[in-house]
Amino acid sequence: MAGQHVTDQQVRLFMTNRLKNTVSVAAAKSGFSPATGYRILQDSQLPSQKKEPRGRRRPDPLAGVFKEIVVPMLEAAPNLRAIAIYGELRRRYPDQSFGSRRTLERRIRQWRALNGQDRDVIFRQVHEPGRLGMSDFTDMGDLGVSIAGEPLDHLLYHFRLPCGGFEHGHVILGGESFVALAEGVQNALWSAGGAPRFHRTDSLSAAFRNLDAEAQKDLTRRYDALCAHYGMEPTRNNRGVSHENGSIESAHGHLKAEVTDALLLRGTTDFADLAAYRRFIDEVITAHNRRHGPAIDAERPLLQPLPDTRTTDYEEVQVTVTSSSGFLLRRVFYTVPSRLIGHRLRVRLYDDRLDLFLGGTKLMQIPRGRPRAKNKHGHVVDYRHVIHSLRRKPMALLGLVYRDSLFPRDAYRRMFDYLLETRGEREACRTTVELLAMAHERACEAELAQVLIDNLTANQPPCLTALRARFAPDPASLPEVVVRLAPLAAYDELIRTGVAA
Repeated sequence: MAGQHVTDQQVRLFMTNRLKNTVSVAAAKSGFSPATGYRILQDSQLPSQKKEPRGRRRPDPLAGVFKEIVVPMLEAAPNLRAIAIYGELRRRYPDQSFGSRRTLERRIRQWRALNGQDRDVIFRQVHEPGRLGMSDFTDMGDLGVSIAGEPLDHLLYHFRLPCGGFEHGHVILGGESFVALAEGVQNALWSAGGAPRFHRTDSLSAAFRNLDAEAQKDLTRRYDALCAHYGMEPTRNNRGVSHENGSIESAHGHLKAEVTDALLLRGTTDFADLAAYRRFIDEVITAHNRRHGPAIDAERPLLQPLPDTRTTDYEEVQVTVTSSSGFLLRRVFYTVPSRLIGHRLRVRLYDDRLDLFLGGTKLMQIPRGRPRAKNKHGHVVDYRHVIHSLRRKPMALLGLVYRDSLFPRDAYRRMFDYLLETRGEREACRTTVELLAMAHERACEAELAQVLIDNLTANQPPCLTALRARFAPDPASLPEVVVRLAPLAAYDELIRTGVAA
């Protein structure tokens, strides 16, 4: 059409029509004159190929600067950021304009594409069924989970079979310790129904000493024994190269997203206790595995059979009970019954609990504590262990190191503070110790705490006489037990009739 430029599309259409039509017909079908058609036949270049490159419409703000100053900076420090170079140019030449920072970033990006160093290449892997299992820990603190209103600072041990997609998670209260790794790995393997031939982690200090580049020389003895028990060969990625563990690193984000969605559907991030939260995590991961059921079922027969029993998933240490009726372990003080003072106990240290043994006899199980801060000890105190002695020396409560941990419920602590303000130190200590003794002897800890809350609300101190009468057992309510003995002749009759046989 007159007055219009011929486009690349018209030229391509003309050349196609020219195969079966004359120049005039092909030109008419393409929308231009036969003379234009003959001219195109003489020069087969497309119109866009004949255009000269468009020059700059405004002066280059980096002229005389990029090649002379920026390029030497990039060659000397290839990882230098564009924002740092831009700031250096502004510092050196405060009166000169270099355009926007985005202009410099585009120019540097283009220079690096043409002249920059080679970059690491990620090689996608094909995972064989039954060959590889992967373990890692991920921080769950940003989910805002709380237990009975108290924020829960925790990790999640995460295991994955990358071929079939089987996953397992275990809530960890401490750090990335061997105890947490051993417990998580074994729970995962027994849940999967078999063990892979290789077990891969990053450079966990629980598994590697991180002193030698060769894994076999750098293995910790306990981790080596754990893998040998299940017939797995331990491997790890290069230190600081997280994408080599990408099959589980990327799965962290997906799992946390599923947990976040489940928490939103649940309507609250608060749980009654730790066991309830662990059941919640198990339900989320079970639902994930159910979606990958066919692939997991296909991989399961190719896993190695499990041994007859589990291996050690705890750390064993020896402690001595001091005159304070307790022992110090990993910067945490634990109380035990005072009859154990002077005895040496064997402690099995798990991630969330301690099992105490005297010789071969298991004494008790107590929850594991954590240090309060970098330089402050933690305390796990059971007031029942020391209340008999504290009752004889009630003023010791005033300056007791673990006083705040001694109170079983917040109501007892609040009542102690109230008595300090209103009745003085001596009466506050005596009354509080008697309240704790009553809670222990009468087995009324929760009920007594509710009475103390009512007293605090009414702004009045507790009456020990009334409380003893209230929580004392009523003799009239005790049942009368009458034992009637059968005559011995009845046993002789049973023997004669053969009923006893």
